[in-house]
Amino acid sequence: MYKTVLKLQNIVTRKGSSKILTFSSPHVFKALQMLSKQKYVSRVSFCSELHIGEGAVRTMITHLKQDGLVDAIRAGTFLTINGKKFAKKFSDVITSQCNIKSCNIAREKHNHVILIKNRAKIICNGMDQRDFAILYGAKSATTLLFQNEHFVFPNENKDALIEDSKTKKTLLEKLMPQEDDIIIIASSNDSFVSEISAINSALLTLAAN
Repeated sequence: MYKTVLKLQNIVTRKGSSKILTFSSPHVFKALQMLSKQKYVSRVSFCSELHIGEGAVRTMITHLKQDGLVDAIRAGTFLTINGKKFAKKFSDVITSQCNIKSCNIAREKHNHVILIKNRAKIICNGMDQRDFAILYGAKSATTLLFQNEHFVFPNENKDALIEDSKTKKTLLEKLMPQEDDIIIIASSNDSFVSEISAINSALLTLAAN
């Protein structure tokens, strides 16, 4: 998975470009998600969903085209066969995301949750994941592991949500976790910041291992 994340980073930091980019790997990841769900995506939709300007969207599409991952027609941008294969590598590992309300383990107004499949062994204590999220503006981040049918903090066995059945039910229903999955929750008072922070944390977690 390291090579896949590295390729994503290379799309952003393509050599030969003199422009100062206002998008990064999490934005490209989210763009690939959009393209996987829709046949065509317009530049206006990219601007709106990625919170970047039209010039940045044009540059991002150009970089993706140079790698043969997308093409475009009047109806919008679409994934090529190679692009679909590349996007699937991520969707096979980062399988689900959701939002949860403020609770004991995520206290901000907006809390975005992202799940990484079967990677519990790469987590040390969750501090790296928090730092990766804070890089993108999150106020805090919490890492949980799904083990023995419970959500637990790293290096602990106790059910972290034993007193919060509502949050536990939401995570079970929306994420459908399995043994040794990682759950990262990035928290912010802004919904997009919480989402992009969670994505960054997940990508850097995979890149570091």
